[in-house]
Amino acid sequence: MPEGMNIEIAHKLAESEGDPSKTSHVALLEIAEATVLALIAVATAWSGYHAAKWDGHQAFLYGTATRLRVEAAVDATEGGQQRLMDVVTFNTWIEAHETKDEKLAAIYLRRFSPEYRVAFDAWLKTEPFRNADDLPGPTFMPEYHNALLEKSAKANKEASTAFTEGTEAREISEKYVRGTVLLATILFLVALAQRFKIRKVRVGLLLVAAALMLYALANVATYPRL
Repeated sequence: MPEGMNIEIAHKLAESEGDPSKTSHVALLEIAEATVLALIAVATAWSGYHAAKWDGHQAFLYGTATRLRVEAAVDATEGGQQRLMDVVTFNTWIEAHETKDEKLAAIYLRRFSPEYRVAFDAWLKTEPFRNADDLPGPTFMPEYHNALLEKSAKANKEASTAFTEGTEAREISEKYVRGTVLLATILFLVALAQRFKIRKVRVGLLLVAAALMLYALANVATYPRL
């Protein structure tokens, strides 16, 4: 075999084997890229999972707030009707009392609701027919309580709390979504870096992706979890 051909074959073999230091750098770069990809993939899935959980929690809280509002409206309606019934009955009792019809007055007295009767008895003790400056009726007495209206007020308060918590859950879910989008962008950068043959460009993109990954992971780690 001619000597020139042997030299050419030797050059080709050397090129095929490559520079050992260069091969080592490429291997380390690929390991770094694989590590970043693995971390980002796990973090993206984790962030997306928590975004979905907070989104579901938000829906639950909003549903709870709606249910409580409906219950409060029903209790407010029934409580208002009960109060109106007591007031109307009280007015008819006043008329019977003024006409000295004690039998009719006793009938109306038995029609008071238990809560109203407590306030009515307390009102009578103030001798309202003698003291013109006294409270005009039992509903103005401190002893008067309407269980349905109080239940309605409590349900409205709980509904407001649930709605506020639902809004907070939505904001947290949006934070996780933004974190997921950022992590997905980093995945794209790492995948893009692998397409370049120029080592400096590839390393530069990897460093940018790693910096963004640390920033994203630091943010996501501070978000509340269920």
